[in-house]
Amino acid sequence: MKLLALEEQPREHTKLLMPMIRSVLEESGVQLKDLEAIVLGNGPGSFIGMRIATSVAQGLAFGSGLKIVPVSSMAAVAAEVFAIHDAAVAVVTQDAHMHEVYLGIYKRGPDNLPEPICPERLHGDETITELDPATASVAAGFGWQRYPDLFAHNRDRLKGVVEILHPRARYLLALGAAQYRNAMALEPQDVVPAYLRQKVAEKPVSRP
Repeated sequence: MKLLALEEQPREHTKLLMPMIRSVLEESGVQLKDLEAIVLGNGPGSFIGMRIATSVAQGLAFGSGLKIVPVSSMAAVAAEVFAIHDAAVAVVTQDAHMHEVYLGIYKRGPDNLPEPICPERLHGDETITELDPATASVAAGFGWQRYPDLFAHNRDRLKGVVEILHPRARYLLALGAAQYRNAMALEPQDVVPAYLRQKVAEKPVSRP
């Protein structure tokens, strides 16, 4: 089966998403009703991007009688880190704009799947106090590139950087399958996007 290339197309979600889904189903020779559930990369992310992704997943689930397994997109990055690296802890950041990142810290769990050390949150370009310099922690995600000062503030607490910037479907699916086995699938109407920033129109954080 041909593998679809990763698409990074800002503001093109509504044009690309459904054709890509149809293409995957056609290449796989399956229909929606043949699936067990729909795995949703549930952020954290922007309000508009999350609403588009969640709405599409809900529409497909309602139409086919399926449940949805929401999966942290940052945990998927950590899953790829643990698949290719011997790190004990993955520190994932993604650009949240307004001089902040979405931050997730994960330890290696059973089957190399990530387990959160603390709840995902917004974080400024400052020291991450949960990090232990003695632990083999590595950085991943685009947030470290977007805000170099964040890495500078935490350089002594990290053992290195893994060039994994965004989540990949295969790791979202691995996490989704594990959560599905643990009866964590939701009815479509019960899915809540993980925005983290609830005030989508708040003023940027003031920095010295």
